[in-house]
Amino acid sequence: MNANPRPRVMVLFGGRSGEHVISCSTASGVLRAIDRDRYDVVAVGITPTGRWVLADDDPDRWAIAPGRLPQVEDTAAHVLLPQGSDDRAVQVLEPGSAPRVLGEVDVVFPLLHGPFGEDGTVQGLLELADVRYVGAGVLASAVGMDKHMMKLVLAGSGLPVGPYVVLHPDERDEALVRERVAPLGLPVFVKPARAGSSLGISRVDDLADLPAAVAAAAEHDPKVVVEAAIVGREIECGVLGGRDGGRPRASLPGEIVVADSHTFYDYEAKYFAEQDVRLSCPADLAPDVVARVQDVAVRTFEALGCEGLARVDVFVTPDDEVVVNEINTMPGFTPYSMYPRMWAASGLDYPALVDELLTLALERPTGLR
Repeated sequence: MNANPRPRVMVLFGGRSGEHVISCSTASGVLRAIDRDRYDVVAVGITPTGRWVLADDDPDRWAIAPGRLPQVEDTAAHVLLPQGSDDRAVQVLEPGSAPRVLGEVDVVFPLLHGPFGEDGTVQGLLELADVRYVGAGVLASAVGMDKHMMKLVLAGSGLPVGPYVVLHPDERDEALVRERVAPLGLPVFVKPARAGSSLGISRVDDLADLPAAVAAAAEHDPKVVVEAAIVGREIECGVLGGRDGGRPRASLPGEIVVADSHTFYDYEAKYFAEQDVRLSCPADLAPDVVARVQDVAVRTFEALGCEGLARVDVFVTPDDEVVVNEINTMPGFTPYSMYPRMWAASGLDYPALVDELLTLALERPTGLR
């Protein structure tokens, strides 16, 4: 551990995925909320090309603002993780200078969304470096990122998932795709299998539009998932804890209501059209339905072997059945995101939530557990 009595936290954000901007925005919220009397903070950004750099520890620098989308730039102060379990020091490499020791980092808060961050890749790197980190491990992160694998695991665990079809890169014949998708009925939702923030997702109401939707999804991931539409309310539930922290617990659920100007809760609605979205938290559900949503959320979390945090998205049908849509192992984490809002409604405010996640991570060893 760091000799400083205050644990040192590396807040890690940015990354190579299409969700780079969202990750920066998430980091803005955490950098502002983290208790500087309890933690030393080192801000590290990952550029769109994958370079790790020392970043500005200024929350305003990473917030989405009118006319400005934040992006991590190469500062030439490149960050190098420890190279083994017997090496605890993080180093900074700068052109023309000897490596500079930044000091030990006790825990990493990887605020990365999408591929090359939320999918187990960075988690594996941190495991190799023997550095503790917030959130799900390698396997849970990878399964949670891949909508195909996620549905297989959840269905195998007896959890309800909707009908779907998977299209692999060699399955692009338009006639064959229409034949496979037609039994799902209309509308369908075409999604990249391993992307988040609704990037590349299309609603298809006419099979003639299916090839264009598949092509749009394939821009983000060569593997594409086509899901049948489920009639119901979109409900989300936060989960916190797990493993050594005890059985995970669920927040009060929240509900997303999107204006008619959007056909679904798309990328534009999530991040750039707040006036078109209403986030109701807690959701107006009967107590027994709340209990079932929370139960399904915790069971989903446990089925994947998650740790730390996750947001589970479900549909509640007109018959009050609960169907899992997906799990996000690193959900949007700004103070205005649904995950922190659901915990605030459940009695755990944003700074306390950040502190609890760091505490859970510091208590959890790396490696097999």
